Amino acid sequence: MSGARKRIPSAILDRLDPFESAIDRFVRQVAAAAPSSDWVLDAGAGECRFKPLFTHAHYVGVDFALGDPAWDYSRLDVVGRLEELPFSNETFDRALSIVVLEHTPQPARVVDELQRVMKHGGTVHMVVPHMWEEHQRPHDYFRFTSSGIRYLMENSGLRVKRVDPVGGFFWQLGRRFMGVLQFTQQGWRWILFPFLAPVFGLLLPLCCYYLDMLDNDRAYTLGFICEGWKE
Repeated sequence: MSGARKRIPSAILDRLDPFESAIDRFVRQVAAAAPSSDWVLDAGAGECRFKPLFTHAHYVGVDFALGDPAWDYSRLDVVGRLEELPFSNETFDRALSIVVLEHTPQPARVVDELQRVMKHGGTVHMVVPHMWEEHQRPHDYFRFTSSGIRYLMENSGLRVKRVDPVGGFFWQLGRRFMGVLQFTQQGWRWILFPFLAPVFGLLLPLCCYYLDMLDNDRAYTLGFICEGWKE
């Protein structure tokens, strides 16, 4: 599937995976707004995929390096637990936490730590999942509602700037259609892939992308983009 994704035009891929596209736009906006003097913490950086966006600033990637055995963690600046960040109080101007909070058994403690290491006026930028399949098992613990993530941020002392849903019912349905193809990638099921891929991997997800404008409630959202600052 990864090889197929590389052959799909980016404009179509953005519609097949709008959640990932939303994350990319969000982090790029954060990077563009960060001055060169900013110290930026990427908490749960994994393979440090966002590092190239912050070459103009002081980027620090930290992760506990256990989430995915297939990943290359060699680009990390620090290997450590997000529940006990090895940094002094008020070290950073910005912090990223991009689909990471679900992978800690103590999400409230992680948000507290992000608040602790932020300078006054510093901003925490997060993306959390809501309706999402289990992944990176056994290191997958939680999903978050808008009220839940808002509570964690406010309880840590952060002032909430926004908690915005990423898509609605139809974007969530489109992801479920794409998930059908995962069942065709083991054993004899590969026989089904050429027949199912055009429908479940292209036609239905594209329809769902455009139908999503009909959902104003967003209760079935894939996740939330969240920002808060430390006073």
